[in-house]
Amino acid sequence: MATRDLEKERLHIQNLSPDQLLQKDGDGDTILHLYAAKGLRSLAYAAAESYLQYGQLDVKEHNGKTPLLVAVAANQPEIVYDLITLGADVSAADCKGQTALHVAGTYGFSAVLRVFLALPHQKNLDIEARNYDGLTPLHCAVIAQNNAYKNSQNTQNSQQQQRETLTCVQLLLQMGANLTSQEIKSNKTVLHLAVQAGNIHLVKFFLQMPHIDLAKFINLKAHGNTALHMAAALPPNRSTEHLIQRLLFHGGDPSVRNLENDQPAHLVPPGDLSEQIKLLLKKRRVTSSTRSHTTASS
Repeated sequence: MATRDLEKERLHIQNLSPDQLLQKDGDGDTILHLYAAKGLRSLAYAAAESYLQYGQLDVKEHNGKTPLLVAVAANQPEIVYDLITLGADVSAADCKGQTALHVAGTYGFSAVLRVFLALPHQKNLDIEARNYDGLTPLHCAVIAQNNAYKNSQNTQNSQQQQRETLTCVQLLLQMGANLTSQEIKSNKTVLHLAVQAGNIHLVKFFLQMPHIDLAKFINLKAHGNTALHMAAALPPNRSTEHLIQRLLFHGGDPSVRNLENDQPAHLVPPGDLSEQIKLLLKKRRVTSSTRSHTTASS
């Protein structure tokens, strides 16, 4: 940020009366919200300095967004950095319970997340904060990655979106996000979400994570269903078969029953590879049961 530009904008802001400075428009936006949304860094910084003096740095617009949340939603990492440096509340949430980390994860804004990652000890950051849908920022980032995967086409933009959303997942994990956190409504982990979307690339990524009991992770239940139950219910194609093989290899238990007393093999829908997938699950189920019986007997 050029010093000359900043001094010029400071003079502009200082010439405003307090009423002009703090005035809200019909949407509850102040000039600071608008400058942040438009990426006007020098103006935003000068205005933020004055808002800080009036104790209004975290003023909210009609959707409950502070200037920091607006800057995050507008993918303005430099303004995000400036506002945090000036003392903006990094834990502030909007009317949907979305914090800055939720918003960045939802939209796949990795550059914004890097700003938070660089904060000393990620001061005051609640990486496990829940929005009003019961989702953590990591859940939001995984859902965004699933959407990018589902909508993927061989275009530069779609490939870029896939990379950005995956980077957001990685950055949140670097910040200490809990891989096994379960969302509130149905107890799904990020693995459940990735499997349900048939996102084989993300599933493989999670199954390569170090320092985690993979078998326990895979067999966590969401309303009675493990990741293997959800995988078995996908369309019976080669991708699904490969996904199931990965889950089985890393400790997925095909003998587990859900709340309806169904094992994964019972959930395989009709299709070309149905019998092959059922056989795969039943074969592993026998092996798994035999292993359990041997362990119990010894």
